[in-house]
Amino acid sequence: METLKTEHGNIKYYSDKNTDVIYCENSTRSYPMHTHASHITVGYIMERTVRLVCNGREGLCRAGEAFYIMPDISHAIEPADDSAYTMLSVCIPVDKAMGEMAGQADVSYIKKLRQTILNAPENVFLIRDMAKDMCVSPYHMIRQFKICCGLTPHQFQLQCRIRKAQKLLEKGESVTRVAHATGFCDQSHFDRCFRKIVRLTPNEYKRAAGLQV
Repeated sequence: METLKTEHGNIKYYSDKNTDVIYCENSTRSYPMHTHASHITVGYIMERTVRLVCNGREGLCRAGEAFYIMPDISHAIEPADDSAYTMLSVCIPVDKAMGEMAGQADVSYIKKLRQTILNAPENVFLIRDMAKDMCVSPYHMIRQFKICCGLTPHQFQLQCRIRKAQKLLEKGESVTRVAHATGFCDQSHFDRCFRKIVRLTPNEYKRAAGLQV
């Protein structure tokens, strides 16, 4: 792993067989609300404190404490009191069906939609067409999808595109090629979306992973 020094602290990435290791040192980086579709996330705070928002509940995680987040659980992480933190996090792949579905009887179409997006996030999926195919209203479909997956279909698809982009970049693909392969209309749009989710530009991500830009 190569250390990438940024204005928000130092960061290292390592990926092996879909297990991702991220080390943030003296970081002031905030991660907006997101999910991990096929991974359990385990985090350990080494220095200072972070604020963790998980499934709408907020709490502090201090130095020496750990946390874990199951797949499809929406969460956000930010430094507490604007102080830099050091954190090690590992995203572990799991063979998981569709979250905890207790009380949700008619979610089979949501499972199907989720898998369709996971399989090909670069494709164009229109809400009205998907809802019509499943014989439900667009509002109902979006609401059920967010209950089950933690994000709206659009947010989930965008996140899946970026996750796929990360894996392609780790294989040495160029940023331009990856932007096209993941369904973005142009590289500037890809760069903006990548930075919003990963908190690094695609080229910074490649350097943090020890890859040639």
